[in-house]
Amino acid sequence: MTDSRIPTSAHPIRVLLADDQALVRGALAALLNLEPDLTVVAEVGRGDEVVDVARSSGPDVCLLDIEMPGADGIEATAQLREQVPGVRVLIVTTFGRPGYLRRALDAGASGFVVKDTPARELAEAVRRVHAGLRVVDPALATESLLGGPNPLTDRERQVLREAIAGGTVSSIAARVHLSQGTVRNYLSSAIGKTGTATRVEAARTAQERGWL
Repeated sequence: MTDSRIPTSAHPIRVLLADDQALVRGALAALLNLEPDLTVVAEVGRGDEVVDVARSSGPDVCLLDIEMPGADGIEATAQLREQVPGVRVLIVTTFGRPGYLRRALDAGASGFVVKDTPARELAEAVRRVHAGLRVVDPALATESLLGGPNPLTDRERQVLREAIAGGTVSSIAARVHLSQGTVRNYLSSAIGKTGTATRVEAARTAQERGWL
């Protein structure tokens, strides 16, 4: 059988880690630093710190979690692709949701794997992304294809995110700067698309599917 692994780089691949859980971030850094051709050059705990630190530390590959304060990993991916286009992004997350996968790839990520990926496979994913290849968890890829695209519009996603926080229609309308009638229409449409009965159920279902 031939060896399908990517050859190691002549120079260490520089990696930036972004995860709001310090213990997880530290464990990932320790594992990756054991690889002779990988070196972790920066760690951040917030999504809105990723671009600035990427500019100052010069990583080749950024490993981003999805759920972080400041900006989520998908937002950070889009910002990196726009402002630091030479950097490649690998999403490494606990939340293996097909909707997240589709959104991450649309934002410009080169790969998407879950955190329980074995250390050797994670290191190989970094190498493949650095080499310009795409790496996607096969189970998630299958689920994403079967699940179809995210049916929610940007506005429907916006009002559902506000619905998660709670409050009345009027308070949601004030936060998103829309009329109450418009917010009701968006919520009603989102409820229909998610096959639920209430805005809270719609928000939870959309969140579980990675649509928000």
